[in-house]
Amino acid sequence: MQYTILVGSYSDQVYTLSFDLDKPSLSLISSVYVGHHPSWITQHPKDPSTIFAGVEQADGKIVTLVFNKSGEGVVVGEVPSGGADPCTLVVVNDELVVGNYSSGTVTSISLSTEAPRLEAKTLSFTGSGPNTNRQEASHPHQVVLHPGRDEILVPDLGSDKTRRLARNQSGVWEFQGDVEYLPGSGPRHVAFYKDVLYTLLELSSQLTAHRFPPLPEKPTFIASVPTMKEFPPEPARSEMLAAEILIPTPNDSFTHPYVYVSNRNDPSPDGDTISIYSIADTDKLEPVAEVKSGLKHLRGMLFGGPNDKYLVAGGANGGGVKIFERVDGGKGLKELASTDVLAPTGFLWL
Repeated sequence: MQYTILVGSYSDQVYTLSFDLDKPSLSLISSVYVGHHPSWITQHPKDPSTIFAGVEQADGKIVTLVFNKSGEGVVVGEVPSGGADPCTLVVVNDELVVGNYSSGTVTSISLSTEAPRLEAKTLSFTGSGPNTNRQEASHPHQVVLHPGRDEILVPDLGSDKTRRLARNQSGVWEFQGDVEYLPGSGPRHVAFYKDVLYTLLELSSQLTAHRFPPLPEKPTFIASVPTMKEFPPEPARSEMLAAEILIPTPNDSFTHPYVYVSNRNDPSPDGDTISIYSIADTDKLEPVAEVKSGLKHLRGMLFGGPNDKYLVAGGANGGGVKIFERVDGGKGLKELASTDVLAPTGFLWL
């Protein structure tokens, strides 16, 4: 059994990997030049061969790529992202919603199966936080569509809020609420399970849970835990930053719900830690395991394969890309395969 995985990066390439489960092995089969730091990639829901990548630069761009059945890609078009350093993308129906980190803007781009066209509608964010190095202005770090309703969540690292966007009567996205966090915590990414919103706070390395009702009701705080049991002493502690949060949907193989979070910049020779939490009781966050990944600066990871059995993760500063298998019902991870790829940051299972 073989799987194809696309890799966004902090290089200028999007890579195609082949994961051979029978051996098991992971190998690079092709790459395509995209531009400066195509760190986040996402798939067109109506045409799985079409992929969008954000090019993180001052004049941000969204590049459209098409991949053949062999995993070879070609750039077919590009449009402006509507801001600087687009670091997150999500497709909502027939529009691509882009978060531009440095300019503090969110832009919606109309999609077409023909040559890409731009009909940009841009929301500007304002706000700041007490961390003067990272929170001097608003910094949208992710755009996520709620799994059960027409609402977009935008964690804003710069303002210590997750913005709630919904459509107005004209069908345009607009601000309709916030989730607030402790000053200086820096929300980076979010995930959902049942009626709970889980947020990974980058600057404080915390995982929080909020009860999350539909608009216009406000969310209510449930719990907060650190993303590791023990952190190294300063100055290494202040350099460690939480990065990714994933909650794979329970299924026949993995019936128990778990949250998986990644930590970056661990000085340990064993690399960065992936922490696992039980959320079967949605009123609690219970740590169950910590797995040393062997990766340095673990930014991105993503579940895939049958029943989300496998986890792909990458070290932007070392360790390449690795495949882990979920074991012990999801309470643990076992490394299966790895390969060298320059500065991997984001993934798609094709």
